[in-house]
Amino acid sequence: MKKLVVCCASLLVAGCMGWVAALAQSPLESGGSKQQEGGQSPAKSGATTGGVFPPMLDAQKRPITAGGFVKTGPVVFQDVAEKAGLTQWHHTMGSPDKRYIVETTGSGVGLIDYDQDGWLDIYLVNGATVGSLTGKGSVPHAALFHNNHDGTFTDVAVKAGVANDRWGFGVAVGDYDNDGWPDLYVTNLGKNRLFHNNHDGTFTDVAEKAGVTLGNWSTGATWGDYDGDGRLDLFVPGYVHYDMAAQPEPGGSTVSFSFCQFRGEKVMCGPHGLPGEPDHLFHNNGDGTFTDVSDKAGVADKGGYYGLSAVFVDVNNDGKPDLLVANDSTPNYLYLNKGDGTFEDVSYPSGYALNKDGRETASMGIAIGDYRNNGLLDLYHTTFSDDYKPLYRNDGNANFTDVSYEENIAEATVPFLGWGTAFVDYDNDGWKDLFSVNGHVYRQADQFGWGTTWAQRPLLFRNMQGKKFEMVAAVEGTGLAEVMTSRGMAVGDLFNDGRMGAVINNLDAVPALFRNVAIETNHWVAFKLIGGAKSPRDAMGATVYVTAGGVRQRGDVYSGGSFASTSDQRPHFGIGTAVKVEKVEIQWPSGVKEEIVIGAVDRFYRVVEGKGIVK
Repeated sequence: MKKLVVCCASLLVAGCMGWVAALAQSPLESGGSKQQEGGQSPAKSGATTGGVFPPMLDAQKRPITAGGFVKTGPVVFQDVAEKAGLTQWHHTMGSPDKRYIVETTGSGVGLIDYDQDGWLDIYLVNGATVGSLTGKGSVPHAALFHNNHDGTFTDVAVKAGVANDRWGFGVAVGDYDNDGWPDLYVTNLGKNRLFHNNHDGTFTDVAEKAGVTLGNWSTGATWGDYDGDGRLDLFVPGYVHYDMAAQPEPGGSTVSFSFCQFRGEKVMCGPHGLPGEPDHLFHNNGDGTFTDVSDKAGVADKGGYYGLSAVFVDVNNDGKPDLLVANDSTPNYLYLNKGDGTFEDVSYPSGYALNKDGRETASMGIAIGDYRNNGLLDLYHTTFSDDYKPLYRNDGNANFTDVSYEENIAEATVPFLGWGTAFVDYDNDGWKDLFSVNGHVYRQADQFGWGTTWAQRPLLFRNMQGKKFEMVAAVEGTGLAEVMTSRGMAVGDLFNDGRMGAVINNLDAVPALFRNVAIETNHWVAFKLIGGAKSPRDAMGATVYVTAGGVRQRGDVYSGGSFASTSDQRPHFGIGTAVKVEKVEIQWPSGVKEEIVIGAVDRFYRVVEGKGIVK
């Protein structure tokens, strides 16, 4: 932890390292006393942090989480949510004062082409209030925004039957019955829903019949074919075992006061001090029902950790989807798929359970991507404020090293409380960049000199050809300078123009739609994959390798990740100035490997396993 102390101290004096690009016109100033050495004696509270740090302020004396903007610079994102029609919808979760943890977590985003017209639609999960659940008020609806192909969207959630009307958290997109139409699994406080796509613009909740309702607090689920039978199985992490009739009060009988404070101030309780909710793995029986095989498979979360996000993805390149679980204030899980219906827990020996200081982190979201273009999937986690956000470099054979400091993204992230995150090549230069959204859980953040804020701006780090990352400046009046209470986030090509943007679900606020307006002339290709008889129909678990300009990139099809969200499942590749693609290799979930030849760039290709490119 010595590195954090030295770097942060120098950062406050000179505005060095990761802040240079973003704050060239707004130098940082120190606003507090010497920090504790993070990780050695962190402040006791309900959430794990790296310690206590002095405020990072900009030239206007604003906490850097809501400041540090520049007047001019490259413009990457513009928020077009209002113009697109998204701001007619509003997220609601609990009461405004956020007295309880259940009111602070927020909800996810699902990008789904539900009507199969080739354009991504947007599903936004909503929360609820105690009053709405007890019949004393209207229940906030989830939104399903149909893409009108002209830059606007229309909310059809009620007509489509996916309003949820429960205290919602996450959404996972996947075609569980292999009928060629994507379905939605929505996690809630209480019973979860499985919305089956009826192929006519409507859905039917079949969770009860399928046996996947559960019943307490579920979060960021993921679909994946873990046993290789060609059908999607479902993993659902549990967060806190929560009783709405006896919510945890500071100093009450259910939780110690020590777990209801932050930096000596009284705050909402948890998750430390509260009972954890188990995780569940449901095997797809192929008849519309599922069987809970959590114990048999070895992923039942016997430690009772606080799971927030999960994803099935192949991290050791053996062709079988492994399972990642980001846990809040407890060690993360990495389960390696053994190929016999069970998993091996390698969380600690892999280096993924803890950060480089041997500390557990308050993990919120997971970004998955090969940022070095070497064929290995690396992982990035968003965590609590007063802690850096770890970047886990994949060294092969499921061994990971936390390289946040080496890659220049550690100290800049300390004041932020991160949620949704993704590797995304925003400038199509062929190197995956890193985007995350932020927002605090304590309403008191604006009242005290913690150097952080309730609403926070997003962070975008540009990948410098796999060697390090540089922060992209937050230009005033653009998306990166927008201060929000962000939670769920999904990235995708919403406008089919080859530019990756983002949809952000903001707590107790309207959503944001970040359209990519970066000025660049780089080229791209993207793929819609359709699995064959022995693969899931939506090709979940497929890996695509594209070689262009002498650079070989990797893209994967997966569900979940980020924070309780599902991004565009069409692998997208920026290829820089290259005007042709030399090779496309696809490893299908069935194990079949296939090469295809494409004739042009700057377009989507629809590929069917065993048949190549189809119209």
